[in-house]
Amino acid sequence: MVAVAVVRVRDLFSAAMLFAIYSLLSAALFVVLDAGDVALTEAAVGAGISTILILAVLTLAPRYEAAIRGVNWIAITVVVITGVCLIWAVSDLPTFGDPNNPIHVHVAPYYIEHSYKDFGVPNMVASVLASWRSIDTFGEVIVIFTAAVAVFSLLSVKPTRPARKPEDEA
Repeated sequence: MVAVAVVRVRDLFSAAMLFAIYSLLSAALFVVLDAGDVALTEAAVGAGISTILILAVLTLAPRYEAAIRGVNWIAITVVVITGVCLIWAVSDLPTFGDPNNPIHVHVAPYYIEHSYKDFGVPNMVASVLASWRSIDTFGEVIVIFTAAVAVFSLLSVKPTRPARKPEDEA
């Protein structure tokens, strides 16, 4: 419902706030799915930094979006083709919950057997996150840091106005 409201609303400030709400709802969904690291990244980048950047851009743009006339058939074609490709790709995924999936047959047993032996950490989840997935976690930290630096860089630049020509002043 929030995504539909973002698309339907013409007030860009309202759209930015709805976008932040959507991002927070996504972060809450990740928490429910026990993906705390992804939830934290979504909340920081999606709801935090992106919302600040959008609000900063809105200070330079008109508040209301102009109505678009006609239909953009190229955009609709790209969306339909992408949707068909995604549906086709999902059909190739292993059945959800099947005990013979590769994650249950190869990956999980290895983590269970070798987690304590390899790292000496009694908590298997902490062992996996701090060791085998450490590069992934480090990548998420780099993404958040890069986004913060980019937003700071964009917000620290003073907007310039085009120079006036002498004939304009006359």
